[in-house]
Amino acid sequence: MAFLPFYIPENRQLKIAILGGGYAGIAAMTSILRYMPEAVITLIDPRSQHVKITHLHETFRYPLEDVLIPFGILEERFGCRHVCTEFTLKENTLYQWQNDKSIRLDDQIIEFDYLLIASGAASKKMDVTPDVVTLQDFITLSGADLLSSRLDASSAQDQPISIIGGGATGVQFLFEIALFLRRKKLKNKLRLIDGGDRVLKQFPEGFSSYTQSRMSDQGIDFHPNTFYHGQVDGRIFLEERGGRGRFDLPSAMSFMFLGKKPENIFLTNTFGQVLANEFPLENIFAAGDCSSYNKFGSNVMSAQSAVRKGKLCARNILRHSGRIKVLEPYLHRDLGYVVNLGPSDAVGWLGVEGNVVTGMPALAIKEVVEIQYDLLLTGTDTYLI
Repeated sequence: MAFLPFYIPENRQLKIAILGGGYAGIAAMTSILRYMPEAVITLIDPRSQHVKITHLHETFRYPLEDVLIPFGILEERFGCRHVCTEFTLKENTLYQWQNDKSIRLDDQIIEFDYLLIASGAASKKMDVTPDVVTLQDFITLSGADLLSSRLDASSAQDQPISIIGGGATGVQFLFEIALFLRRKKLKNKLRLIDGGDRVLKQFPEGFSSYTQSRMSDQGIDFHPNTFYHGQVDGRIFLEERGGRGRFDLPSAMSFMFLGKKPENIFLTNTFGQVLANEFPLENIFAAGDCSSYNKFGSNVMSAQSAVRKGKLCARNILRHSGRIKVLEPYLHRDLGYVVNLGPSDAVGWLGVEGNVVTGMPALAIKEVVEIQYDLLLTGTDTYLI
């Protein structure tokens, strides 16, 4: 058993429930078991498998199974229990759970000493027609199979394909789709549509200029300051910013990546404990995209922050259960961020946001980060904090 500073355990076996089996939930589970192998962990998630969602764009090149890990495998590997069911979170419910130290889900009651909410954040929603694909579609079908089947069913097979959203997810899918079309020698052109004046606008301008130059090299059209209003029957409906009016263009299909919706976000103190009416619920923590920590640490909705929050909550749950209850504040600042531009190119920053790196150095950074998480899934924790 690894040593955890400021943790003097009591002589009992903790029961811990984790709502959500994404990056934060898995990071928390593996960290708890590192310091308390005998902990009884119940992982509650409506899916049957853990999804490495930041890798879904790679399924235009690799099988979908490469980014899906059945919870059954994690049960065998880590000795946890997976409960496959939906759940609803409300403040009044949390009060009840805190008081009862139990969760009622369907026909079963799950008792806990501590509860970690790691349910993620929902994607922004718009009306979806048969011509529109969202990120959720890639969880059931690989990118290669999904695009091929949609194009085969389309009556406008040679028409352009539209990508909605110039954030990191949209850009990564854009370049993977471009590569797929070239490999398959398909004639569909690509266009990227975004409401901002540049792609990757949440990052330094160096991200945008490098990415847009690569888009231009590959003949990808960019429609900045343009809002999406839907796609029907091979036409996409758009509106330019500034009241220039609506217009439509031919479009075989649209891939919609509008980002995450900041709803159902749980405010926490700096230790990760959920705040209700500004007071912490001592036995309920939150981590990942569904949480907003006050004070110093990063609240970026990224896998990097989700993992760090999950690991922090795990350590603080154990410390709170111990004899001295000295908790660790959340101080994590992102050390970098990399966006893939296909399998052999990338753009990112390292150390400080102004330090923009491109090409193979950026790819190497991302490879190290991804290997670190893959090792965590096998039970090997290489994270320093």
